[in-house]
Amino acid sequence: MSEPLKNMYDYESLNAVAIAIKEIYPSFQADEFLEMTIDETWDDLQLKARCRKISTNLGVLLPREYQKALEILEQAVHGFSYAYFFPDFIEVYGLEDWEVSINALERTTQYWSAEFAVRAFLRKDETRMMAQMYAWSKHESEHVRRLASEGCRPQLPWGQVLDSFKKDPTPIIPILEQLKNDSSAYVRKSVANNLNDISKTHPDLVLGIARKWYGMTDHTDWIVKHGCRTLLKKADSEAMAFFEFDDTASVKLLEFVLDKTSISIGDSIAFSFSVLAEKEVKARLEYGIDYVKSNGRRSRKRFKISEVTLKENEERSYEKKHSFKDLSTRKHYPGIHSIAIIVNGAERDKLDFSLEK
Repeated sequence: MSEPLKNMYDYESLNAVAIAIKEIYPSFQADEFLEMTIDETWDDLQLKARCRKISTNLGVLLPREYQKALEILEQAVHGFSYAYFFPDFIEVYGLEDWEVSINALERTTQYWSAEFAVRAFLRKDETRMMAQMYAWSKHESEHVRRLASEGCRPQLPWGQVLDSFKKDPTPIIPILEQLKNDSSAYVRKSVANNLNDISKTHPDLVLGIARKWYGMTDHTDWIVKHGCRTLLKKADSEAMAFFEFDDTASVKLLEFVLDKTSISIGDSIAFSFSVLAEKEVKARLEYGIDYVKSNGRRSRKRFKISEVTLKENEERSYEKKHSFKDLSTRKHYPGIHSIAIIVNGAERDKLDFSLEK
């Protein structure tokens, strides 16, 4: 299992930060900073909470004048790749010093992503901040252009939900229009992710954009497809029809089998199946796992297998393996689970198996 990201912040890395600050600001109480930060609560804190603890404690020990503290901190941590707490420092202490903070976010997002920090400024003055983000969408740096899109995503993972944009996302659209053919794939991916967020509350708006953008360029085609992925996973009828995945009758499912009827938590289960096209047809193939939850109920999660165009009488076979190893994002519970094969949004067959401790 990979090392948790939160572990980038340990005594060694924070001591290096403290030493760098003290070289610039000799009055900095490095030992007190380390004691305040790595306390009895530290081990239980996740990445964002650790960043907040670091930035809050830095604010206590750096000069009270925000601009002076910001200058010291920026100079000290400039060479540290892991200084993601710097944008958080701006979020915590810089809301009342708009120009200084916005300029600092523009500089530092090119080193440490600032999409979480800008959300506090959006909440404080949405009109002013969205004007700034539109200006950023024309910036020469791809990192700043990405911030223009990523920072206003209505439902950014691990970020504050922007309730006003969940209710009415139309202020976001000019930024996405500006960036839809950006030269950077990094930026275009953010545009697609923003559309995907919007699709969760305003599917008709996103489908309208899809109709407008699709066929315009290769870039916009990719953005539209990626931006509609949640609608496709939900088998939204309009999205399925738009991408021509609406024929559920012309694909036959054959020879669906599991390699085992019982496995233990930590093991994997393999399955195979074939599909046969009665005529030329586009097919979106997925499988669903009906997981047993801690309360004994079951909940389905879908996984994409492939999207293909099948010729008339063409048969294709697939073999897949799915792991039931516990992860930080998913804990498994014993009980009867199921694997379902889904073709163009419609479940075609389902097989049960037992997951044991």
